Amino acid sequence: MNGAQSLVQTLVDAGVTVCFTNPGTSEMHFVAALDDNPEMRCVLGLFEGVVSGAADGYARMADRPAATLLHLGPGLGNALANLHNAKRAHTPMVNIVGDHATYHSHFDAPLTSDVEGVARPMSHWLRRSRYAAEVARDGAEAVCAAMSAPGQIATLVLPADTAWDEAPGPAAPLPVPARATPQPEAIEAARAALASGEPCVLLMNGQALRAPALAQAARVAETSGARLFHDTFVSRLTRGPGLPAPERLPYFGEQALEALEGTAHLILVGTRPPVSFFAYPDKPSSLVPEGCTVHSLVGVEGDALAALTALADALNAPASVNPVQPPRPEVPGPGPLTPATIAASLGVLMPENAIVVDEAATSGFALPGATAGSPTHDWLALTGGAIGQGLPTAVGAAVACPDRKVLCMQADGSAMYTVQALWTMAREKLDVVTVIFSNRKYAILQVEFMRVGAHNPGPKAMSMLDLSNPDIDWVAMAKAMGVEAERVDEATAFHAALARAIASPGPRLIEAVI
Repeated sequence: MNGAQSLVQTLVDAGVTVCFTNPGTSEMHFVAALDDNPEMRCVLGLFEGVVSGAADGYARMADRPAATLLHLGPGLGNALANLHNAKRAHTPMVNIVGDHATYHSHFDAPLTSDVEGVARPMSHWLRRSRYAAEVARDGAEAVCAAMSAPGQIATLVLPADTAWDEAPGPAAPLPVPARATPQPEAIEAARAALASGEPCVLLMNGQALRAPALAQAARVAETSGARLFHDTFVSRLTRGPGLPAPERLPYFGEQALEALEGTAHLILVGTRPPVSFFAYPDKPSSLVPEGCTVHSLVGVEGDALAALTALADALNAPASVNPVQPPRPEVPGPGPLTPATIAASLGVLMPENAIVVDEAATSGFALPGATAGSPTHDWLALTGGAIGQGLPTAVGAAVACPDRKVLCMQADGSAMYTVQALWTMAREKLDVVTVIFSNRKYAILQVEFMRVGAHNPGPKAMSMLDLSNPDIDWVAMAKAMGVEAERVDEATAFHAALARAIASPGPRLIEAVI
């Protein structure tokens, strides 16, 4: 057994059974080891940003890491934007990055680079294997690090000779540390705030947005009158009958401050105090209302379910609460296709147990409200703000949950960053419906141009925020990559197209011209 084979078996034994990959020459022994192991599924991405984004989506739904296989420093560099998103989502991930053989590096071949320097900003755990005999142990420690709360990015650099040299065998899985238990003083501080009669808000993310924890948050809200909010962009939110529907904190800072206005106590559950996404002239960076006291019930690394349960019990809340579910929207009538009519169609047609991947950007403002009354589903969002996450995340979610329909709500500009993910959807026959919001512009940047106080945009500035001239033909793009597609620009036609796509297995794309 060589080092690569020992590493693959170590990963499999630790529950890492999917590898998203874009390999090169230095990884060929690892590729051969993947080929030898029937328990490891391999999924090819045609760009490393697809690979890292897919590993993110997989782990969000599987609650365990996938591996990525990347080619030296440049391949890792191509993956960094979606590694940033995964890091912000607290996604567990194990990156295997091939490198030149240890004895070859000093020759400074063209692909020689500082792999650790590229990896360090997006990795919580980073190691270079020195010998084949150490590779399996390093792999076991990487998985343990990735699974440690709240979920971490672990990167293992694998020189080619440590992959092909002989190794003693795989390493046993390591025990994963338990999540931090809630602190009694934090629970008491939150209880006292909620019992004060002053306006309170629970702001939640991470584990707090899964169904069991949300049920406990509903108990807290029912007893105390506190309002429930979640961060603007969430790693995974479970929605549906029997669960509360927390309000989404608005994206723009002034709207967020307005939504939180009058809050006396802001109780954080699995998140941090809210801040503006960017700095703006003469506007605050902190979105905590003036005079508001911030309480941290539990941090991102803690057990949010246990903390919310303890808090509800301390308030003598009822054992269970059944929140009223909003009604589903009406079927859109004939007329122009707009973001609102698209959202209404999704709300009407959402199948049971769907997974929604939301990178609709400015076109997605109506999606949360229109789907609040839909059957049970999970919502995955762009956590780190690095666009190009949606399509790859949909790939990973579909690999993790082959029995669930994935609905990818995707802005056109963002989709172009990782459009190669469509090819992987077709190759793997993934059950993904992609809706491209085709407004042919970077709409959010047109808004932000004015918000930052820049001068009125002229033709040169507007040309840098415009995606026409030429228009992108999404139907042709999708079909070139093996995905069935159609273009619609009217509300009833879109509704019919979405119904057909949801009813059909395999990947489908709808270009929604708005």
